[in-house]
Formats: sequence, structure tokens, C-alpha cells
Amino acid sequence: MLVREAMSTVVLTIGPAHTLRQAARLMSARKVGAAVVLDPDTCGLGILTERDILNAIGAGLSPDSELAAAHTTTDVVFAAPQWTLEEAAAAMVRGGFRHLVVMEDRNAVGMVSVRDIVRCWHPAHSAAAMAG
Repeated sequence: MLVREAMSTVVLTIGPAHTLRQAARLMSARKVGAAVVLDPDTCGLGILTERDILNAIGAGLSPDSELAAAHTTTDVVFAAPQWTLEEAAAAMVRGGFRHLVVMEDRNAVGMVSVRDIVRCWHPAHSAAAMAG
């Protein structure tokens, strides 16, 4: 199975000046665990995850004053829609993260998460286990 078949096409995009609370509200409303952070000043793209927000709050930082820019991962590993789920999972394991931004023609076209991969693999593994 390919990333394009598993990815969510709901890509939440926020700016670096969003507070962590604003980012958390948007992520919760969209039911996503990560947001793409676009910085118009640098034309850069990063990712802010629920773990980033939890780490900041756990460190005693205020979600009302902390900005996404300070907690965004900018060294992002991207997936391509034509990657296999095995390739995506291997990239996640190597990098120690749970989300990949899916890029096509320099555009963020989706997000694939560990949950998406497990959801796709579960029925296949269950059917294989039953047949064996």
C-alpha cells in the first residue's frame, strides 16, 4: 500500500506567530496531531506536533505566550505519495517521530501518521493471521 492511500489530506497550516494554545485549539478542532508551520518570511516549512506542545507545557511554558516558531521542527523529513507504507514507517523509526508531511510538486498534499499506517496494516495482518 502507498502513502497516498493512507495519508490524511487534511493539512492544518499555521503561521509561526500562532501561540501554542491557538495551535492546540486548531489541531483539536481538526482532529489532527500535527500542523504544518509556514513561515512567509523565510519561505520555510516546519512541523509542530502535539508532543511539541506537551513538552513546552510540561517545561512550565505558557501556551498563551509561547509561539509556534519556538517549538517548530524545521529539519523536516518529507514523504512522497508514491512511497510504500514500509518506507514511511522506516523513515519514522529512523527519525523517532510519528508524522510525515507528504509533499508533491513542492506542495504539502497530506500528512501520514503512525496511526494511519497501523489503520491500514491492521486489516491485512488480521486477515493473514486468520488464514495461517
